[in-house]
Amino acid sequence: MTHPPNVRTAPRPAAAPVPARPPAGPAHGGAWAEGRRRLRAAATTEPGRLQIIGAVLAGLVVLFGAVTALEVSDRAASADDVVSRSQPLSADAASIYRSLADADTAASSGFLAGAEEPRDVHQRYEKDIALASRLLVKAATNTDSSSESGRQIAELNEQLPRYTGLIETARANNRLGRPLGGAYLRFANELMTKQLLPAAQRLYDAETARLEQDDEDARFWPVLSLAAGAAALAVLVWAQRRNYRRTNRVFNHGLLAATAASTVLLLWLTVGHTVARAQLNDAKAHGQQSLKVLGDARINSLKARANENLTLVARGAVLTDDGKSDKYETEYAGGMARLGEQLGRAQRMADDGEGRGPVEDAVRSVSQWQTRHKDVTATDRAGDYDGAVHKVIGGKGSTDESFDQVDKALEKALAHEQREFTEAAEAGREALGGLPAGAALLALLGAVAAILGINRRLSEYR
Repeated sequence: MTHPPNVRTAPRPAAAPVPARPPAGPAHGGAWAEGRRRLRAAATTEPGRLQIIGAVLAGLVVLFGAVTALEVSDRAASADDVVSRSQPLSADAASIYRSLADADTAASSGFLAGAEEPRDVHQRYEKDIALASRLLVKAATNTDSSSESGRQIAELNEQLPRYTGLIETARANNRLGRPLGGAYLRFANELMTKQLLPAAQRLYDAETARLEQDDEDARFWPVLSLAAGAAALAVLVWAQRRNYRRTNRVFNHGLLAATAASTVLLLWLTVGHTVARAQLNDAKAHGQQSLKVLGDARINSLKARANENLTLVARGAVLTDDGKSDKYETEYAGGMARLGEQLGRAQRMADDGEGRGPVEDAVRSVSQWQTRHKDVTATDRAGDYDGAVHKVIGGKGSTDESFDQVDKALEKALAHEQREFTEAAEAGREALGGLPAGAALLALLGAVAAILGINRRLSEYR
């Protein structure tokens, strides 16, 4: 009998435990990925889809209102700047130029009168200098000192005392009968024409550029608001059409109210901005541009008058660069030619009788002035200097009378155009008034109505 060998078999090694799998969790991306997963899950059911549609509708309506409020507030601020800041500053800059030019004209007129300067002429000079100084202080308080306007204001404030000092020296010498007074008057005129008036012109150009920028900003279409409004209405119409196809109900009161609120806001935005833009365009075309042309015409009349006076003060001592002609007589002729051109433009731009009448008066007075000036020139060339002076500053029948008529007519035309500009610009600003607050209110009402409309459909699934 055979027995199996008495051999102990080695035990098999125990199988290694299999590690337990971790519970399924969110994919890479954390909470963002989990949110997408839940959104996809919700989109598979009609209640979930309705909740998503409600959130999108409310968000679009609120976005429309917010963008409209921001854009319209920006344009309303620009329109307000046109009315209350940039246009007044531009007008003040023009007044500074006119005051300086008129002061130079009054100074030369007073000098021509002799040792006893007429009281009204002296008062006119003092009034012009005081007005220019006051407007420079006002402009400085509303202007950044590092800007172009600030630099020109500093230049004017520095040179104006030098000019008035030269004028006072010329007067003192003139009262003593010294010929040196004429030289000081010419030095003062040179300082005015080469430094003060160019600085005033640069100041006017800088302020006018700011006015034009504000005007352009106010008139720029609110493109983002219009796009947001169109998008909100399109999605609202789509949601109502979807609701009709699934329920066969024509109206959902909440969605209908949201659509009405968005439509009202879009129409208000479109009409309000269209009216504001039209009024601002009118202010620019019939106010701002006319003011510039008339202001340039008045400045040229002042320059021409100063040059006419200096022609007699200098007595041919100052010639043009080529040495062939009297400098002041040549500049007078050039200024009168520019004045005629600008008055012609002003006549074409005048859009009513109240604005056209003063310009026509100025044209007639300019023609009279030129005729009288020819008589002055003939008298001076005949050797009758005192007679020529009388025909320039002698009151009735003089060129001074014609100049005053031109200046008063242009002042009246400027006042009319200023009123037209202000009325049109204020109407443009008012057309945007209330729209930012109205946009916020209508957007809130529209969003609430959209949510209520969607909740009404959701209640059918509960």
